[in-house]
Amino acid sequence: MVKFTKQFEGQLVPEWKDAFVDYSQLKKDLKKIHVLNNGVEKKHTETSLIKTIKSSLGKLSLFGNKERERSSTIHVHKKLASSGSNNDVYETELLEKIADDTDAAKEFFACLDTQLNKVNQFYKTKEKEFLERGECLKKQMEILIELKEAFKQKHANGESTQESKEDDSISCTISCEEDSVRNRTEQMQVEESCLEESEDNGPEALESPRSEEPIKINNEDSKLTTGSGRVFSCQGKNVKIKIPLTNPSRTFSAISYLINQSSSKKYGPDGGNKLQISKKKLSHAEKMIKGALTELFKGLNYLKTYRNLNMLAFMNILKKFDKVTGKQILPIYLKVVESSYFNSSDKVINLSDEVEGWFIKHFAGENRRKAMKYLKPHHRKESHSVTFFIGLFTGCFVALLAGYIIVAHLTGMYRQHSENTFYMETAYPVLSMFGLLFLHLFLYGCNIFFWRKARINYSFIFELGSQNELKYRDVFLICTASMSAIVGVMFVHLSLLAKGHSFRQVQVIPGLLLLAFLLILICPLNIFYKSSRYRLISVIRNIVFSPLYKVVMLDFFMADQLCSQVPMLRNLEYIACYYITGSYATQDYGYCMRVKYYRDLAYAVSFLPYYWRAMQCARRWFDEGETSHLVNLGKYVSAMLAAGTKVAYEKERSIGWLCLVVAMSSIATVYQLYWDFVKDWGLLQHNSNNPWLRNQLMLRQKSIYYFSMVLNLVLRLAWLQTVLHSSFEHVDYRVTGLFLAALEVIRRGQWNFYRLENEHLNNAGKFRAVKTVPLPFREVDEED
Repeated sequence: MVKFTKQFEGQLVPEWKDAFVDYSQLKKDLKKIHVLNNGVEKKHTETSLIKTIKSSLGKLSLFGNKERERSSTIHVHKKLASSGSNNDVYETELLEKIADDTDAAKEFFACLDTQLNKVNQFYKTKEKEFLERGECLKKQMEILIELKEAFKQKHANGESTQESKEDDSISCTISCEEDSVRNRTEQMQVEESCLEESEDNGPEALESPRSEEPIKINNEDSKLTTGSGRVFSCQGKNVKIKIPLTNPSRTFSAISYLINQSSSKKYGPDGGNKLQISKKKLSHAEKMIKGALTELFKGLNYLKTYRNLNMLAFMNILKKFDKVTGKQILPIYLKVVESSYFNSSDKVINLSDEVEGWFIKHFAGENRRKAMKYLKPHHRKESHSVTFFIGLFTGCFVALLAGYIIVAHLTGMYRQHSENTFYMETAYPVLSMFGLLFLHLFLYGCNIFFWRKARINYSFIFELGSQNELKYRDVFLICTASMSAIVGVMFVHLSLLAKGHSFRQVQVIPGLLLLAFLLILICPLNIFYKSSRYRLISVIRNIVFSPLYKVVMLDFFMADQLCSQVPMLRNLEYIACYYITGSYATQDYGYCMRVKYYRDLAYAVSFLPYYWRAMQCARRWFDEGETSHLVNLGKYVSAMLAAGTKVAYEKERSIGWLCLVVAMSSIATVYQLYWDFVKDWGLLQHNSNNPWLRNQLMLRQKSIYYFSMVLNLVLRLAWLQTVLHSSFEHVDYRVTGLFLAALEVIRRGQWNFYRLENEHLNNAGKFRAVKTVPLPFREVDEED
């Protein structure tokens, strides 16, 4: 049977952990009472026996009044907080000696009262927050329904022509316009991933406003505004749909719209400027409200879980107290807990039912089962077959790798002065590229395993839905299966070369292997984790087109991974050149090294990941206005300069370039180490309870953090190999380069764990367990 402590810790909301009942502390206080009682019982066995007999007799109605004994043991006072708030504060008074050590009992009940007051306060705060969200969403739903009714009426009146069916719309008159570009962009931001979880279709692009005859329907007068601060009349209301700047089309459209509007500062009362609300905009607003309802429903479920788990915790600790002391405290104190605010309030349950009803009626076509797929998505069950195939493919990989190493050793392919240099120039980059890629993926699987053990909610941080979230077993299965296929194909390729087959025909094999993996990545069929593959493609798109897309956590986290995969990207560049130019057929493997555009492209690939990351920092600064993003941008600029000088030094090994490499790499390393330790990991805090770490640590052993800091420092200095030209005896320099690249991937793997640990602690410190989704309509006062 699972102990309640493990069950309690396994089911609580990780970001709200500090707000739950501190069950472990209550158990410690109870253990003190138990130890003291045992010590007294050893000295007074006879007296203890008499007390036990009296206690058992007191339970019978013939020998004593049970209710009188209960009521005379403790009394829980309920009073208002001294701060003048409406919060109730509970305080327990001991009316008789409960345990042999009265101070220990007082300490236990003081802690119990503190936990009850804390739970009530947190529950009331979160309940108020969710009720405000629910009220706001109710208004949003009313506006959305009225706008949709306007479209229906337009169709009923026959106002839509055959030409306008593709872009049906209603026009609204602008009544106010005045705002700056920065204010517009700050308020128009929304996380696109929130919408992607609701539907697979991407959000529609922003369309430029056009003039049409406005539709006017008499309704209550109210004013609403969007992120741009503009108010306009629609159906008797001042309404505009807020379009977030999350993709390039919306960004360019918003900029062009602002440029067009800059020539007109005032608007006539007759609606000289009219703004069109198209069906696309209305559809996008509907998706935003749908995503907000989903997040609200999730938060309400979290709050219900919070109430139930805390109720169980109070019940279990009181049962243990009665067992230790032999008193009947449970019925008395449990009655107080049941009547307290967090357990007696039904506002959350009512709002949850109301939100579910809205969703079923307006977003699921009265189909409750369909609605529950969005509101309560089911996670994929972990199958034992996955574990079996992991073991199977691992065994295949080890056997094939051993065979590959033996054949490579016998043929001398990896020796420094081997005659078969063509193999190292052509086939080896394919193997090393896949090796680095899947080593990175394997470490990511290890991180997922340790994040789950540490109760770090990585799916919430990365904003992953239940469909595109990979478990660590899934990641290990992908790694082992892929590497088994890769090593198997390369083993066959090397064996054919050793047997003297035609070089031109054999060299097609690595190219076909790369093409096969590319086709699997973009395969439209619902196989091989389609949702995860397409989410990866969308993230890569966001990175490549930085800063045109809004940057979320997963985007810049993935861009940081690419910064550690520069050797892999350079190998990919070389392989693409090798096969696209047809060099594999002419056996001219040095062609790509001689062409000027390839050498120029080598510079670009070396600092391209750092450029993407710098542009993401620029976009985040533009969106949020925090100067820390500009400082972070400087870190990636220094890394670009260091990477560029290394490439230049590899081409022209002179003293001048060597000095420049040392100087730029040293500056970049110090910059990166500071940002790693202080900003990304949140360590090196002077006033911390844990010396040179931080106050809260997810790992129990502090030494692990110190070791990781030292290891990160050592691996950050891998660039010294460029200066020292160190290599292993009789081993090709490319193998040495692969080894150093693997060390950088390992460094990034450990960096990932501490980066998400720090992010999780920041979320937990602010009790962020659900996303706040911006809404398309905003209400303003008459003065605004």
